Order: sequence, then C-alpha cells, then structure tokens
Amino acid sequence: MASLQEQLLKAGLTTKQKARQANSDKRKKNKQKRSGTEVETSIQEQVQQDLAKQKAEKQAKDAALNAERQQALAEKEQHQRILQILTHHQVTDITGELEYNYTFGSKIKKLLVNEQTQTALVNGRLCICGLDDVTYVVTAETAEKIATLDASVVLLQNDKAGVDVDEDDPYAAYQIPDDLMW
Repeated sequence: MASLQEQLLKAGLTTKQKARQANSDKRKKNKQKRSGTEVETSIQEQVQQDLAKQKAEKQAKDAALNAERQQALAEKEQHQRILQILTHHQVTDITGELEYNYTFGSKIKKLLVNEQTQTALVNGRLCICGLDDVTYVVTAETAEKIATLDASVVLLQNDKAGVDVDEDDPYAAYQIPDDLMW
C-alpha cells in the first residue's frame, strides 16, 4: 500500500516540491526534538497563529466599539428621560412682572415670575432646571429626582436648612432678607 503522500502525488493534489519540503520540515523537527532545541514553527503554524492573533485583536476592537455604542445609547436614553421628566412636571403659569435672576452655565439669565412663584423659589419649594438651553421651573421633589440622574441639570435649588449662623459673626444681627433681588 502506498503512503498518503504518494497517493496525493498520483492524484495530482500536490507537487514533488511540496512533498520534499514537507519531508524536510518533518526531519528538521524530529532532529530538533532529539537535540532538545526549540522547534521552529512551520509556515502553516505561523499563519494559523497570525490568524488567531488577528481574530483576537478584531474581537477586542469590536468589543471596545460595542461598549462605546452602548455608552452613547445609555447617555442618550438618560437625556431623553430627564427631558421627559422636565416637560411632564414643569410648573406653568408662573409669568409675572418680577425678575428672578439665576445662572445658566456661565451666563446670568432673568426669569419673569409672579410674586407667589418668587416666594416659592426663594423658600426652596420650586427649583429651576435647564437642559438644552431651555429653562424649566419644577417642584423641589422633581429637582431631587433629576439630581439623582444628572446634578448638572439643576440650576437653582434653595435650601433653608443649610443656613448656619456663626456665634462670633459680628454681622449676625443683620440678617440678609430672603427676597433680596440681585
């Protein structure tokens, strides 16, 4: 019975040159194994290793790209959720003749409000939130809920409990009025 190599040569599936190269590689490997030196990898094994390495790099790149997309999608979803809360819970019918100043980013903006709204803003019952260059007046509870999602959206949230009076303060007798307009 002829060897597999002879059968492949007879069938024309390989050439004599490739058969000699395979025999030569086989003899070199056996000799290196017997001498204890490290075996060189054949061209086919190197190609397989390179392909495996490229596949692993591609998978890592795809995973990083997928993570970026997921992060962008989560940010967009959170933005839409905040926008929905603001539009649904905003307080309407606040317009009046009194000016209420607040900061939006690095700019000072004015909001024309009525007296009842001004008092509620000063006392902390109402808060001012801003998203996409639009201002929303919402209740304090809504502002707290939004602050848990993104604190940068809440522009103004007055808190009466945070006022501490120092005993050594020489101006302690001169309290700042709550309705001070600036």
